[in-house]
Amino acid sequence: MKLKALFLLVAAFLITSCVGAPQNEGTATQSNTSQKNNDPNRKIKIGFAMDTLKEERWQRDRAAFEAHCQKMNVDCVITVANNVAERQASDVENLLTQGVDVLVIAPHDATQAASMVDKAKAQGVPVISYDRLINSEKLDLYISHQVPVIGRKIAEYALQHVPEGNYVMVYGAGTDNNAEIMKKEQLAVLQPAIDAKKIFIKADQNITDWKPEEALKMAENALTQNNDNIQAFVVSNDGMAGGVISALDKRGLTGKVLVTGQDAQKDALQRIAEGKQTMTIYKPIIALASGAVEAAIKLAKKEPLADAKPFKNEKINKEIPAILLEVTTVDKNNLMTTVIKDGFVSFEDVYKNVPPEQRPKN
Repeated sequence: MKLKALFLLVAAFLITSCVGAPQNEGTATQSNTSQKNNDPNRKIKIGFAMDTLKEERWQRDRAAFEAHCQKMNVDCVITVANNVAERQASDVENLLTQGVDVLVIAPHDATQAASMVDKAKAQGVPVISYDRLINSEKLDLYISHQVPVIGRKIAEYALQHVPEGNYVMVYGAGTDNNAEIMKKEQLAVLQPAIDAKKIFIKADQNITDWKPEEALKMAENALTQNNDNIQAFVVSNDGMAGGVISALDKRGLTGKVLVTGQDAQKDALQRIAEGKQTMTIYKPIIALASGAVEAAIKLAKKEPLADAKPFKNEKINKEIPAILLEVTTVDKNNLMTTVIKDGFVSFEDVYKNVPPEQRPKN
């Protein structure tokens, strides 16, 4: 009898344990959420899902974002997807599992990233689309620079300096909304000159992942097909401009053909100082990253974003709240009064490859 009673006692304990385990697992998220909401001493946690660090400008974004989180005394977790949409989706799931209060996404694929927004919003987590616009009407904020203005400034500069001739259009990734916005604005500026047969677009292409090596191949093909008779390469960022200039170097055309860019990368500014690249668009990164962090903190505290204005995403025909920062055209004539004056880069770095006697007075 004693043995039988002992057996029944052990069996009852095991059954109770097996039934209880799933209940504990199911309430873990609720417990974490409760602690997250009720602990007044818990720091705000911001998740930043980045697409890439392969370009200098994104390295600047990461450093500025981390620095401002530290300054504002909030935690941040940063992931990098290395230009792989599926990896970014996994990164976002991981960030949500870690209990971030706000999710910031610099998307690889503007359309695919909408599902990431859906997942975050389903868990009550606000979402900021950083620099690149996600195709989702559920965004709490889109923070970037004036992307339409960037497209127009690039094309206006090209048209002002090369009012007639053969053009090659080097666009960014087709999966990136910013690339498509700039493309639309560039063509709107150039269309009257195209219609008047003053300029001729001899080649155009969206470059996968904004890769410089792909821009190099595209430029080589365009030059070959047109017997080097190209007067302007309208390029949508500095990385690709570097690829284009490599193609021009091989043919002895460096400095003879207009090449545009965007981001004010250090190597691009050096090329401008040397006369190899014609211009770039300067977008202050610290202001962008700091603005994103401060907006995230407000969203975490459920405070209004007073600076946000409606911005229409034409891909989905919806307006979303946006903060768009101003940009500046930079060429050889204003290096000193823009990027160097602002401390974005040093005089020594910009004029590193220019003989001392040819440098402006510092």
